[in-house]
Amino acid sequence: MSGNGAAGLTEELASWDGVETHPHRFGGIEFRVDGKEIGHLHGDRLFDLHLTPPERDRWIGEGKAEPHHVYPESGWVSVYLNTEQDVANAIEMARAKYDRMVRRRR
Repeated sequence: MSGNGAAGLTEELASWDGVETHPHRFGGIEFRVDGKEIGHLHGDRLFDLHLTPPERDRWIGEGKAEPHHVYPESGWVSVYLNTEQDVANAIEMARAKYDRMVRRRR
């Protein structure tokens, strides 16, 4: 991964096979594969993604994500991209979701 913050995350996710970037309906950049959202950025320092309940609980429990900044009881999580480790965590979570999404289409 090169770059930092949102730039590093965007560069990484956009390099994955089939991933497209689109404007997000609430501002920022949305990452999609097969027309389905992997996650989205708000500005330069906030990445959100929707997960299954076990995944959500796991990532929050490991301290790699926080409950969503607006809807904390939902399946969404937020990752504040303040450090390189935060970016690495966001990439790890997005990759797990991407891999699951790609497996489903086969």
